[in-house]
Amino acid sequence: MQAFELARHCRIHSNIKPFKCNFCSKSFIQKSSLVVHIRTHTNEKPHTCIICNKSFIQKSHLVKHTRTHVNEKALTCNICNLQFNNNHDLSLHIQSHVNIKTFPCQYCRKLFTEKFALAVHTRIHTHEKPYTCSFCSNSFAKKSTLRIHVRTHTHEKPFKCDLCNKSFTQQTSLKIHKRTHTKEKPFTCNVCNKCFTQKSTLQVHERTHTNEKPYTCHYCNKSFNEKSTLRAHIRIHTNEKPYSCNLCGKAFAQKSTLRVHKCSTK
Repeated sequence: MQAFELARHCRIHSNIKPFKCNFCSKSFIQKSSLVVHIRTHTNEKPHTCIICNKSFIQKSHLVKHTRTHVNEKALTCNICNLQFNNNHDLSLHIQSHVNIKTFPCQYCRKLFTEKFALAVHTRIHTHEKPYTCSFCSNSFAKKSTLRIHVRTHTHEKPFKCDLCNKSFTQQTSLKIHKRTHTKEKPFTCNVCNKCFTQKSTLQVHERTHTNEKPYTCHYCNKSFNEKSTLRAHIRIHTNEKPYSCNLCGKAFAQKSTLRVHKCSTK
């Protein structure tokens, strides 16, 4: 590690932010982060899409946007998590992992190191859901997803916070919850430096800068920046009402509507 890289890295621990914005006095660890941030004030967007002329503050946002035209998604190596833009490069890279046998998906050519993992992944394409809930007949592609779902019926919450005794159905939920105690926000937006407790929340936030809406309704082509919002929207078309009141049996499309209903009946 070179001296300037070490100095930059040390600022993460010392929280020294020597680069200050002249517009709003916000400070940054790296000069490059300041340069990107200043564009939110000047509205400068130097990275332009050659297909539709849409412009972006950051090159990474342009790269993400370009994939919406070519329907290209970054492919990730399941062994070391390196990302590649095409299957050929990914396949060549996989071969660098000596003595590791790989199993390609026949639908999208994504590679897996275990046959079982490939079988689970293939269900995304075939829509096979072999695991059925005995309480409500909902079906799932993974046994682990069914196990987590069943806890919504049994109210089992095996993962307990040792700081406040709050319990959770999933270990990942407990891990995220603990950050409310530690105030840890490990995921930072490169555009505005806002920090988040979850990577998924950061990804949704980043779309407020790029205006990307990757989730499209196949009924009416309306697009959304969150998958959960799309799921809720689709119920308008399907008339699905999965949330039922345990007092009167009335069903609702949204969990929030059920919550309001329960408050009104108290």
